[in-house]
Amino acid sequence: MDGFTIGDLARQANVHVETLRYYERRGLLPKPNRTISNYRVYSYENLRRVKFIKQAQGLGFSLKEIKKLLALRATPRASCADVRTYAAHKIEDIDARIHSLARMRKALQNLLDECSGKGPATECPILESLESEQSMIDKQTKSNRKGGSL
Repeated sequence: MDGFTIGDLARQANVHVETLRYYERRGLLPKPNRTISNYRVYSYENLRRVKFIKQAQGLGFSLKEIKKLLALRATPRASCADVRTYAAHKIEDIDARIHSLARMRKALQNLLDECSGKGPATECPILESLESEQSMIDKQTKSNRKGGSL
């Protein structure tokens, strides 16, 4: 047999067999050729593709985004500038997530600073704050439904 079985490919790419099947279903990995006995046979190019997918995931790209990158890679008229633009947008997304996480961290740190860790959970300032935030959100939602504004 020339090529990899699904188990061989999974080991070489350091992924689970189910991951390969999932990539096939999502269209990230082409349907492989089959042997007479119906075993999947993968090529070295399939291995390269799976490693590409894993590398791109490691950089924060979603499978949907990776599919677009693979399409760019396969498009003869696509340029390096196209890929660069796509990567620059990904950096913007990552920066926005970092900013959002920093705000969440600061808010949580403020709550942590208010809590001594003593007393019953029913009087915990963290839980009370979360509850009051939820009631504020509920009030805003009701006001918005009635046509009010903030």
